[in-house]
Amino acid sequence: MHPALGILLFLATILAMEGFAYVAHRWVMHGPGWFLHQSHHRPRTGAFERNDLYAVIFAVPSIVLLLGGVQLGWWPGTTWIGAGIAAYGAIYFGFHDVIVHRRLSHRYVARSRYMKRIVQAHRLHHAVESKHGAVSFGFLWAPRADILKRRLKARGDLSPVSRNPD
Repeated sequence: MHPALGILLFLATILAMEGFAYVAHRWVMHGPGWFLHQSHHRPRTGAFERNDLYAVIFAVPSIVLLLGGVQLGWWPGTTWIGAGIAAYGAIYFGFHDVIVHRRLSHRYVARSRYMKRIVQAHRLHHAVESKHGAVSFGFLWAPRADILKRRLKARGDLSPVSRNPD
């Protein structure tokens, strides 16, 4: 496979993963998978939460595709797709776990409009602690905070704490 095609496949996979992540977050994690995800909507005690099992679950296809493409002689595109899934996971970890939830200590402060938007959107997502009524299910793309606040207010779910997210 030509490297340019592989890179295109890699980048397309990262973009497609945002759509997959939205669907999984909206209809699985806030649906039948709530038994794992609810730990993420509650204060964490300790380094881990049940929701972290989703990282393991979502890593499996990446590992299988990388193994198949690199070691088992599968179509070379599977390596690029597996790498794209892994890259999305790394980006997600950086944005979500490190920057937004500060699971690793750092001094980074979101200053760009994009980063502020992502952080605000995720905090507004957490304004609702239940399975239903949350907004903003994407990880790398989110609607503007004013739109999300209107949606929450219309549902009666905007708590005083979430009215002024950082």
